[in-house]
Amino acid sequence: MMRTKIFCSLVIAVLISACSVEKFIPEDEYLYEGADVTVTSDTVVEHKPELETELETVLRPEPNKKFLGMRPGLYFYYKNQRENPGFLNKFFYKKMGEEPVYLSNVEPYEVEKILRNRLENNGFFYSTLGSEIEVDSTKHTARVAYAAKVLDPYKVASYNLDIDSLQIKDPIRQNFGESLIKVGNRFDLTVMKGERTRIDTDLKSRGYYNFNPGFLIFEADSNRYDEKRVDLFLRLKKDVPEKSVIPYKISKVRVYPNYTLEQDTITGDSTRYGNKTYLQKEVFFRPDRLDAFIQLEEGQLYSPDISRNTSRRLGSIGAYKYVNIRYDEVDTQAEGDSLGHLEANIFLSPLNKRAVRTELQAVQKSNGFAGPNLAVTFANRNLFKGGETLNLTGKVGYEVQVGGGNNAGLSSLQLGLGADLIFPRVLFPIKINEDFFKYDIPKTKVSLSADYLNRSRLYTLLSGLASFGYTWRANKYVTHEYNPISVNYVNLANTTPEFQQILDDNPFLQNSFDQEFISGMTYSFTYNGMVDQDKTHQFFLNANLDTAGNTISLFSGATENDKKSFLGLQYAQYAKIDADFRYHFNMGGGNKLATRLFAGVGYPYGNSDVLPYTKQYFSGGPYSVRAFRIRSLGPGTYTPGNDDEGAYFDQTGNLRLEANIEYRFPLFPYVFGAVFADAGNVWNTSENESLPGGRFTSGFMNELGIGTGVGVRVDIQNFVIRFDLAAPMHDPSLPSGERWVNDFGNPIFNFAIGYPF
Repeated sequence: MMRTKIFCSLVIAVLISACSVEKFIPEDEYLYEGADVTVTSDTVVEHKPELETELETVLRPEPNKKFLGMRPGLYFYYKNQRENPGFLNKFFYKKMGEEPVYLSNVEPYEVEKILRNRLENNGFFYSTLGSEIEVDSTKHTARVAYAAKVLDPYKVASYNLDIDSLQIKDPIRQNFGESLIKVGNRFDLTVMKGERTRIDTDLKSRGYYNFNPGFLIFEADSNRYDEKRVDLFLRLKKDVPEKSVIPYKISKVRVYPNYTLEQDTITGDSTRYGNKTYLQKEVFFRPDRLDAFIQLEEGQLYSPDISRNTSRRLGSIGAYKYVNIRYDEVDTQAEGDSLGHLEANIFLSPLNKRAVRTELQAVQKSNGFAGPNLAVTFANRNLFKGGETLNLTGKVGYEVQVGGGNNAGLSSLQLGLGADLIFPRVLFPIKINEDFFKYDIPKTKVSLSADYLNRSRLYTLLSGLASFGYTWRANKYVTHEYNPISVNYVNLANTTPEFQQILDDNPFLQNSFDQEFISGMTYSFTYNGMVDQDKTHQFFLNANLDTAGNTISLFSGATENDKKSFLGLQYAQYAKIDADFRYHFNMGGGNKLATRLFAGVGYPYGNSDVLPYTKQYFSGGPYSVRAFRIRSLGPGTYTPGNDDEGAYFDQTGNLRLEANIEYRFPLFPYVFGAVFADAGNVWNTSENESLPGGRFTSGFMNELGIGTGVGVRVDIQNFVIRFDLAAPMHDPSLPSGERWVNDFGNPIFNFAIGYPF
């Protein structure tokens, strides 16, 4: 504790020193703190704040960076200039040091010229620019204030095509109504550049393979008007190549399903299928299976969108490392209908057909269990020459509970074997036209797995899972996963007298294990806006629906305890729905504010009084409320006894609410810090006498577990190792009136892979 206080004092001292860099500034210099731009006019300037923001982007140079009012980068630069800077100063200078920016580095007159040019680009001609230097002699700092006096801007009176210079006037005119340039709007060079790009994109989609937006030029004419209005004309530049103003069609499509970069030639046996030519020395990928992924067709006009869709679809198969589509111009005279010709060559470089991946982990769980875990996965890609992938996974894990308490020495042995067979197409009794799925072709996944879990002094659990379903991407952001068949078998065996007593004392827990057979349907919807990593506002939503027992109830019979069974097994009947919503505010420079809301509820009915144990919610742990150990929070205000050996199994519920907020900021390259707060709990929607205080009521806000903490993340190319220290602030297991706590001296340590949300 004393070392921690000393370290904190040193950190505070360094930060205070970093605040005062004035003593290092040379006598004849002033530290440049930046500049401001003010726009004034005798009339109202439309969108003035946006204009000033745009002008500020061209201000040069950039001042030294600040953090919470301090300049640590500048501080370590000055410290490193000393004769013996020391190891720490050298280290921090290398990581964050930056040279000082002085007023002498600023050239206001040159900046004024840039500002005047930017104003003219926005229609403000004949503007008056001035600047004033503001000096603070006591702090040896200076700022520059730029002032722009603008006149009324020029506005667009008309926008037309220069027909005489445009050989491609007809295709441009067809979508002219979608122009970004509107009559009455301010003259804006940025909008004109956007208009050229829009026209280029539209022409490319119509087959104009060699067109370029740089071939277009705008001319402005203000001679007709006394007031500030201009006529805009769009024309084609002189000496534009003839081949850039004719559309191209695809004359041939060649596909190389087994291409390698080491090949000297790209020849092979030729097979025609679907008006395409497939070249492979031996059948590596069946053409009838590959054809659905290729949207390029012979006789089709060139389209970059179709080309991108084809490349994306082929890459989604999972059998190829590289997908390259190359277009070759055919050196022939243009046809009478002024068409050029392209030959499309699709080179597909496969991944290794077989691969083995081994994962060895040393696990330290927040429930006190620790030990090694080994998983080995064998993958066979393109199994039946149609892009199928077979994954076989075997896993073994041994954990022992360390620490004090009655459960010290409790061990766990887990063995598992699973198989996934993935077909990159729809398997369905009725043939489905795969062209219906514009963005992506759904995949069909068949899964089988079996697990053995032995907890010493408690029980043995055998489980098996079988599922059949589909997954597909509707667009860049949306993914659907639908499993019409999901069957789960659970068998609790070899229970010890101690654990049997736990079950006898808690009928809800007993019933959750009695439901040996779970047969139902699951559906998952995911919207992932996080793929746009540079966006300021990022959203994510994952919603899940899980139902069981409805269909199978038609074929069931009664057991001795009036519960229905199927094939002699009591089955579960329930409906469960939850949603995970996340919002990230990207502040730039690696700074991000991440938030998350989770809500879920499961409702048992019919043949079930309680959700199966594997379907219940729990709270606490490294991906939940981090100030509480996994499964140690709730339900509600339930307080486990000190000698309650079964508490680890009891603290679950069928309703869960959680909220999280976390501020992430860079520390060093690949290392980020975080400050966070979490709140949440689980409850039961019906009374459970074995878990007093666990029922959900209108006072649930007073039953939230709340914690806060700090963390460090090592993020190397999206592989994240996370360390979090968190302490509870509100503990619902304590008596009312005593729940607000201050136990920061005994934080909970969380180690995890990946960000929590």
